[in-house]
Amino acid sequence: MAKRKILSSRAPNQEMTFNPALTEGKKNSGDRTTQVVISAGLLKIFGVGALIIGDSGIGKSESSLELIARGHKFVSDDVVEVFRDENDRLCGRSPRLTRNFMEIRGLGIINIKEIFGRRAILDSAPIDLVIRLKKWSKKMEIDRLGIKFPEDYPILGTRIPQIHIPVAPGRNIATLIEVACRVFILRQKGYQAAQDIMRRLDKKLAKK
Repeated sequence: MAKRKILSSRAPNQEMTFNPALTEGKKNSGDRTTQVVISAGLLKIFGVGALIIGDSGIGKSESSLELIARGHKFVSDDVVEVFRDENDRLCGRSPRLTRNFMEIRGLGIINIKEIFGRRAILDSAPIDLVIRLKKWSKKMEIDRLGIKFPEDYPILGTRIPQIHIPVAPGRNIATLIEVACRVFILRQKGYQAAQDIMRRLDKKLAKK
């Protein structure tokens, strides 16, 4: 799958950032970029289009495979074509060459459609949330309360909400991605657990 290597030409341990050098863009007659190719995976989880990014070898494909086994929908592995639909909404799809395929270390190339069936596959999905997998380190600054999301992730002039998930031995990344999508859905509805517990704490302190 040589095309993947061309698009993901960063060093194995180099943190991936949104970089024009890793993308291929198409422009319309108004000189506006309407399509770009990103090194990432894309799934639809609880109705949320989740773009999964992170360092090479961090476990994006393995986590995606576990999510598909749990019934979530697969769009693309490793490379995502991002475009705007007729409603100007940001969406993603797999390149035609690699559609339905996934690369898993130790297993090689597998066909998701043949293994899990047509219902496990989506041709495209809106991009609602970016989930960045980051190798955990003691020096990493983490918002333990989850009061706010990290800085939004820019794609084609649109800023997409982003959640960082530290990856370390013993952490179930697929479950954390599911919960991240649930957290995103609740935040869209106006609920934040951190604010909820702070309000409870304030009420308790006020009674003293």
